[in-house]
Amino acid sequence: MPLTEAEAANELMRLARIIAHHNRRYHAEDTPEISDAEYDELVRRNAELEAAFPHLVRPDSPSRQVGHEVSASPLSKVAHEVRMMSLDNAFSDEEVLEFVARVRRFLNLAEDAPVALTAEDKIDGLSCSLRYEAGRLVRAATRGDGSVGEDVTANVAAIADIPQILAGDVPDVFEVRGEVYMAKADFLALNAAQEERGEKVFANPRNAAAGSLRQKDARVTAARPLRFLAHGWGAASQVSETTQFAMMRRIAEWGVPVSPLLVLCNDAATALQHYSTIQQARADLPHDIDGVVYKVDRLDWQERLGFVAKAPRWGLARKFPAEQAETTLEAIDIQVGRTGKLTPVGRLRPVSVGGVTVTNVTLHNRDEIARLGLRVGDRVVLQRAGDVIPQVVDNLTRDEPRAAFAFPEHCPECGAEAVAEEGEVDVRCTGGLTCRAQRFERLRHFVSRGSLDIEGLGEKSIAEFLDLGWLDKGPADIFRLRRRRDEIVGREGWKDKSVDNLIAAIEAKRQPDAARLLFGLGIRHVGAVTARDLMKRFVTLEALRAVAERANGIGAGGAAGPQGDLFGASPLRQPCGLPPPPEGEDLVEARAELLSIEGVGPVVVEALGDFFHEPHNVAVWEDLLSEVTPPPYVVETRESAVAGKTVVFTGKLETMSRDEAKAQAEALGARAAGSVSAKTDLVVAGPGAGSKLKQAAALGIEVIDETAWAEIVKAAG
Repeated sequence: MPLTEAEAANELMRLARIIAHHNRRYHAEDTPEISDAEYDELVRRNAELEAAFPHLVRPDSPSRQVGHEVSASPLSKVAHEVRMMSLDNAFSDEEVLEFVARVRRFLNLAEDAPVALTAEDKIDGLSCSLRYEAGRLVRAATRGDGSVGEDVTANVAAIADIPQILAGDVPDVFEVRGEVYMAKADFLALNAAQEERGEKVFANPRNAAAGSLRQKDARVTAARPLRFLAHGWGAASQVSETTQFAMMRRIAEWGVPVSPLLVLCNDAATALQHYSTIQQARADLPHDIDGVVYKVDRLDWQERLGFVAKAPRWGLARKFPAEQAETTLEAIDIQVGRTGKLTPVGRLRPVSVGGVTVTNVTLHNRDEIARLGLRVGDRVVLQRAGDVIPQVVDNLTRDEPRAAFAFPEHCPECGAEAVAEEGEVDVRCTGGLTCRAQRFERLRHFVSRGSLDIEGLGEKSIAEFLDLGWLDKGPADIFRLRRRRDEIVGREGWKDKSVDNLIAAIEAKRQPDAARLLFGLGIRHVGAVTARDLMKRFVTLEALRAVAERANGIGAGGAAGPQGDLFGASPLRQPCGLPPPPEGEDLVEARAELLSIEGVGPVVVEALGDFFHEPHNVAVWEDLLSEVTPPPYVVETRESAVAGKTVVFTGKLETMSRDEAKAQAEALGARAAGSVSAKTDLVVAGPGAGSKLKQAAALGIEVIDETAWAEIVKAAG
């Protein structure tokens, strides 16, 4: 049965949280809980739902995220000059063919135009960037979240594959990017030695490589058998070749190892055949791989194709099929999240799936347990799709006589009633702030690295201050902790210096990034990316609130009502619980303004309305803004003649696709709108422009052709 819109929104929310959790375990902690295959299955399900419901794409969607933020680490942080992106995944020949078709459509090519691709094995290792200046290695960094990684320069010095000085004529600046990995034989030998010494053994070669590279003591890294293979580049003062394949050969000539399985495929059929060749050779390769990477060969096409939120349009990873294993479900525990959601977690008899030992698996929700007929003691089949996140795909003992699992009707943390709202699959605690688990999780989210990033205020401290009643009013109380300095000093684990450090860290956030603050409030459906998109449009939180209230028919200062949200006690309510607001010109205009933002759909608009409709949330909002003063949100863009303006493209564009044109506008600091209004500054009209061109003329809006637009882009550099 097809999902309703509300069901799809809830499923996307669930997937965003699950995938974020497993991204953290995989990228930041090197302790994956599920296989690659299971992870990729979650990502694929997310992509399918986003394709079916594009207006429900979440700001914190996994399709917009890269890696994971650098967690607490003894290694210093490094900002990447050019962001290190990830790749979109494919799981079938049809998806690869569609990738090539998308490239043709974006570049406005004929349907039968040849598109050459490079194809190479996808190493299952840790992404690393090597910066060379005048041919000498000056810095090495992990990917991290794509923007900021960890400095591992001293550590890579001991990796024999990585030259300290490049051979031949090299650019002044060139960043080689690739994977640090450990060969299978070396991994087995390392684990044997670790076990003999009574030390930690690694789950798989990827974890061993990551754990070995991210060492504070470079001597530990030097003792580990790490290798490196290049697969691309980042910042470069000069790129001497015109194709991906030729540039990779050049990198190899400089002395950096490149995969011997890298080939140039002149058409999609050859690319698919090379995937089969590599898949057949997979078991005999000296290192682990989890798929094949395709890249458009022409570099000028790569530049035109550009990027989406987390990945290049010119690259694709074709993943291998999932691996499966059987084990016993030994327990089902219920965890309570910051929104009150009750999430069942299966505790498993440890089992190896694709080289990773799995002990826990999310069971998602009550309906999923019922669908699989899961009970404690059942024999289950686990799958790691694409080889990262584990998932239960079958119950082998469904027919055995055993009592069904009773999903709790009351919150295991506070005892409040736990129910599923109409149209939702998730069961939530109705206790609101009376539920300690929710208060704790909400505050933990507020101070987390993705939100305000208050160093020193960890889980233990939040729990302690909550128990003392010092954080009862919400996040604003965090900024009042300085008044309790003398009370904190002397408590277990707190000395003068540690308290002063905590207060200094809090005070440093008195002028927080507005998008991070908005995300930190935990408004449902407003994740990190959506928060940035909203602030990019509205610049200040006050302006966002004003439009959100107008779009939902709320009077100034909020309106009383039964709705609650993340920092308020929430009685039962419908999803996006506000009744349809009365139609009016101001309301319609405000909703249209919100809906014109990429990634913002009706669910986000109504979630903002739900938040500001609840008086307690408004009180929390205003209390917080009495303690902090976020400066206007500024987005760095290229200087151009259209920066800050609203541009509409209409008619048939002959030298580029509509998507490419919009991407160019956004890179120049302009807003690409879909319709002409009094707020439109510029219309770019191609052949066949119709009503939009007439409307622009009637409103006196400047109209230019495609050639003039190309000159604007060229002038901006």
